[in-house]
Amino acid sequence: MNHSRLWILATIIALAIMLGFVVSVPHTRDIATAPLENIVQVAPVVSLNDSFRKGLHTISGSLTVPNACTFVTASAVLTNNASSTDGILVELSFPVDTGVCLQVHTRTNFSTTLNAPARLPISVMVNGVVATVAP
Repeated sequence: MNHSRLWILATIIALAIMLGFVVSVPHTRDIATAPLENIVQVAPVVSLNDSFRKGLHTISGSLTVPNACTFVTASAVLTNNASSTDGILVELSFPVDTGVCLQVHTRTNFSTTLNAPARLPISVMVNGVVATVAP
């Protein structure tokens, strides 16, 4: 076989492969994306443990976050009505997107302390959403 024929055949095969690749790969304009404000947030499940000693509540627990790079910040405050203290509100927050990290749901721990009376009910919010508390 002639060398020029081999080069022509190689060129035709290479062009067929590139054309097949261009046709088969989806384009970003073909993928529909939902606006961020339309995403419904599901109530997260948080496990919780309250240890009370000498007027100090140590509230610890765990919750599932989007990836291992996510850092959870915890704070606790007293909730009050006009006449007395109603309970304790634990606010957990973490960033929705941590950048480049393997997106595998991971269980992470948190802990916070608060001076408060004994036997107060505890409610939890995660990123502004009321969470379900599991023992």
